[in-house]
Amino acid sequence: MSAPAAPRPTLEPPSATPATATATATTSATAAATAAAPRRRGLLDWRVRFAILSVVWGFSFLLIKVGTEAYAPFQVALGRVLFGALALMTVLLVRREPLPRGLRTWGHLTVAALLLNTAPFSLFAYAELSIPSSLAGICNATSPLWGMALSLVALSEDRPTRRRFAGLGLGFLGVLTVLGAWHGFSGVDAKGTAFALLASLCYPIGWIYVRRTLAGTPGSPVALTGGQLMVSTLQLALVSALFTSAPTSFPLWPTLSVIALGALGTGMALQMQYGLVTEVGPTTAQMVTYFIPVIATTAGVLVLGEQLHWNTPVGAAIVLAGAALTQTRTAPRKPA
Repeated sequence: MSAPAAPRPTLEPPSATPATATATATTSATAAATAAAPRRRGLLDWRVRFAILSVVWGFSFLLIKVGTEAYAPFQVALGRVLFGALALMTVLLVRREPLPRGLRTWGHLTVAALLLNTAPFSLFAYAELSIPSSLAGICNATSPLWGMALSLVALSEDRPTRRRFAGLGLGFLGVLTVLGAWHGFSGVDAKGTAFALLASLCYPIGWIYVRRTLAGTPGSPVALTGGQLMVSTLQLALVSALFTSAPTSFPLWPTLSVIALGALGTGMALQMQYGLVTEVGPTTAQMVTYFIPVIATTAGVLVLGEQLHWNTPVGAAIVLAGAALTQTRTAPRKPA
């Protein structure tokens, strides 16, 4: 989930998030913030961290599925942002970095939290009550397609090309293939699928909002995202208190799944992604987006025993090909 450099990132990739956000994966704002900085090398080779990140975000949909076996969807989303916020707060404490300041900044972070965390996390959790985790992961991969379609309307600097239009059409053809449109979508829960697609739509809407409102906001990506997750935690705590009852028990595997979903899939993964962008650049780092549905599908089939028909992997491949085309841009012409 690429755009002209402007704001600092507060976007979680889809599943990441953001994934996908993300997209999404990371934002080009991260690239802008780190383009002039020296490339830093992590303790592990970037390829190893790239693989770990792909697995963590790919397994996020499996963890959501397991979490909903014992907790209401709003509670799964609450645990996700809570433990993600705690993970990033720990990083800030170690680095001695402050949280963002200013009522205007926190006001925009409140909207960003709703669009990029509270709404999509809840929608994905509700979706997986009735659809396989593999299908949710594939729906998440449509986020770049939604982003391209929205950018044509909302972002005047993001000009369309024939290739990108072709990618948009190809991607949605892939969605129809995954859903088995020629069978009249039989065997697919329409409500759950609609929730998953709506969740993936939330990411580009949120990112466009972030680009327009938080450009140049002081603070590191970790501080801004940590603040955003704190706000989302408050939002989901209120919603959970109003619409769900407190859990009467805390089964081991669903509880561990929610903790891992937040601490690893939302906290550690974001921190790792920022490091990858700094070291290898946003173009390479955002390629993690295309591995997420593959891993989500594999995990759902092997671990949860979900059924896999031929149209699911074929449609997913078409979706990813279309998404890749929508992210290509014509290089600017050099002056004579």
